[in-house]
Amino acid sequence: MHSAVVVEEGRNPLPQSSPPAIPYREISEDGEIIPLSSSNEQGGAKPSSTDPTQRLVSLDVFRGLTVALMILVDDAGGAFPSINHSPWFGVTLADFVMPFFLVSVGFSIGLVFKVCLQFSFLDTIWNLDIKLRGNKLKRKGKIRHCTTQNANRKKSNKCIATKKVILRTMKLFLLGLVLQGGYFHGRNHLTYGVDVDRIRWLGVLQRISIGYFLAAISEIWLVIDIIVDSVVAFVNKYYMQWLVAILLCSLYMGLLYGLYVPSWDFEAQSMNSTLSMPIYGSGSQIVNCGVRGSLEPPCNAVGMVDRILLGEKHLYQHPVYRRTKECSVNSPDYGPLPSNSPVWCLAPFDPEGILSSLMASVTCFVGLHYAHIVVHCKSHKRRIFLWSMFSLPLLVSGFVMKELGIPFSKQLYTLSYMCITSGASGILLSVIYYIVDVNHFRKPTILLQWMGMNALIVYVLAACELFPAAIQGFYWRSPEKNLKL
Repeated sequence: MHSAVVVEEGRNPLPQSSPPAIPYREISEDGEIIPLSSSNEQGGAKPSSTDPTQRLVSLDVFRGLTVALMILVDDAGGAFPSINHSPWFGVTLADFVMPFFLVSVGFSIGLVFKVCLQFSFLDTIWNLDIKLRGNKLKRKGKIRHCTTQNANRKKSNKCIATKKVILRTMKLFLLGLVLQGGYFHGRNHLTYGVDVDRIRWLGVLQRISIGYFLAAISEIWLVIDIIVDSVVAFVNKYYMQWLVAILLCSLYMGLLYGLYVPSWDFEAQSMNSTLSMPIYGSGSQIVNCGVRGSLEPPCNAVGMVDRILLGEKHLYQHPVYRRTKECSVNSPDYGPLPSNSPVWCLAPFDPEGILSSLMASVTCFVGLHYAHIVVHCKSHKRRIFLWSMFSLPLLVSGFVMKELGIPFSKQLYTLSYMCITSGASGILLSVIYYIVDVNHFRKPTILLQWMGMNALIVYVLAACELFPAAIQGFYWRSPEKNLKL
């Protein structure tokens, strides 16, 4: 038997080299596939530091840094409003947290499914080998059986992967529903429970689950089964994913600027509520709109879509625009309402709404692209170069869009905001990659690496305040005499 390796001459590989170094399979004369064991590898050499099959430590550090940044802005944002989320327009340190999470999700998807990518590469090699040895197999009447078996196996693997993606999406969505739906009331209130009629359907983990689902499904079904040995082949392999991303951006922009937003009414909540869930009954208020293409807090299409599809009672009841000058005397921090404040200051708005989550999903596709560069490029310099060449245009595009009238807004997840945050994530990831994976300067980042490898646990316990709330549940004789964190 011989190893089924086919090298196509006369074409320059994608950035520098041959396809990913993976254990090729052999084909027996009866059409069975035999994986090569590690002992069959040439010289028994271990994967090099540029081998894409190795764990990318910089991704763990990047994810851990994002979690640490989230904890920082959540705890210190009240004391330092300048690093807290922007009240509506603009970008602050806290506004980079969500995009960084989404980029790391997309990046992880690309690395997790790289096994499928390598499997497709091997299947292509196998089919070429069948063609080269076709006469021999045809004489034995087994070439048709081999090809059919190969196609059925690939389809079966994709279906299994799709089921796993759907299951993980549902788990992540339900976890977010429990954590951010209003069931837990935070560290300052030793109570729990939520009225189902007013539960918040969407949140941070729900948005991540939506982006994960769209990116993972596209990685399973929309990647073309070809060998990547040139830039053109790289584009042909993944162009359908970028068509989906462009479609999502076009759909978002069309609805954001094209939908007519009529005047609407809402039931104002009481500002005297002591629980995280508000007390209703302060009377119905009317917000006058009748506009199209507005990006201001009261009359944008993002909020209208959520009010129609989810209902105002199921939206976030403490929107960040209450820190604007129109709604707070302590702006950019929360504070009492000004005497002439508009009625919409009391209206609900969900920063993780349906329409904005579609645009947020595009950030996962950006992370996918970063991962594809790792999978198909083995050189450190080439990876950093390609990441930078992709990130810098995103940054420039974001600032150009802002000058053209598309402002930065995390609450609306505008196209300009998506571009600058995705571009910034690529630049930061390149720096971390150079420090951690290229120069192996890892001791100072061990804690961030651990946080990145356990990001969901750290997020649930720290960012969602379950750990502080649990500690403060121990008190002496009365709830007021409890442990304070």
